[in-house]
Amino acid sequence: MEYVTLIFIVLIYIVRKTIVIVPEQSEYILERVGTFKAILKPGFFFLIPFIDQVRYRQSLKESALDIPPQACITKDNVSVEVDGILYMKVIDSERASYGIDDYLTATTQLAQTTLRSEIGKLILDNLLSERDEINANVVANLDRATDPWGIKVTRYEIRNITPPKQILHEMENQMRAERERRAEITLSQGEKESLINRSMGERQESINISEGEKIRLVNEAEGRASEIELISTATAKGLQMISDAISKKGGKEAVSLQITQEYLDALGTILKTSKTTVVPESLANIGGVFEGLSRITAKIPTVGE
Repeated sequence: MEYVTLIFIVLIYIVRKTIVIVPEQSEYILERVGTFKAILKPGFFFLIPFIDQVRYRQSLKESALDIPPQACITKDNVSVEVDGILYMKVIDSERASYGIDDYLTATTQLAQTTLRSEIGKLILDNLLSERDEINANVVANLDRATDPWGIKVTRYEIRNITPPKQILHEMENQMRAERERRAEITLSQGEKESLINRSMGERQESINISEGEKIRLVNEAEGRASEIELISTATAKGLQMISDAISKKGGKEAVSLQITQEYLDALGTILKTSKTTVVPESLANIGGVFEGLSRITAKIPTVGE
């Protein structure tokens, strides 16, 4: 019974050494008697027991490699702590297996060295604003360096850049001063625009007032002209009517009577309201007064004369 169990265990071991299943997105390195034989693609394979051996198993998937934080010196001698993430994948499983002993550790060390070199080319202000350029340069340098290892570096992302606390305090003060400066500029521009708008409004108001005054004066002048024209027309018509009335029979006598009546009314008013009255000497002869009035009316022309 013990022999049967031992034989069964040996058979299972032989089967495991004989049959190999390679999963998708993976490649196995097959060695025969310690030398490279073939690259096993995804699928089912039979091996020669104790002669063939799977030495390396490589994944072709893209993987993320965490780059630990490290101190870097900028061009203006400021020490900053930087960490990041590196994305890479195996494109040649044979070179990744035989080209280097541990490509993950080697790539991590190379990424740190390359990052320190790129940061040393920039001052702190540019370092914070040119992350994309730094990432691109790190990827380009790493891709060239890892090509003999069968590794493809797809991208690199800086995760954190941490300056010293004193530098952070100074940067905060600088940012605060910059915000205050921008606020003052914005306020001054607002005041400037307000003054411009107010002056333009006052100018437009003055123009509107002057235009209104001009129109008012023109209207008043036109009104006075119309009034004068109407008065003169009415006066002419009145005189024409008086002239027509005088030319008729008894017209002159009526005019003389009307003038005499108005003269006597005015004289009576003067005598009533004045304490001392100076009367022309000619009024002593009342007949002479009426004779004078008759002479005035006689000079009025009649129609047809």
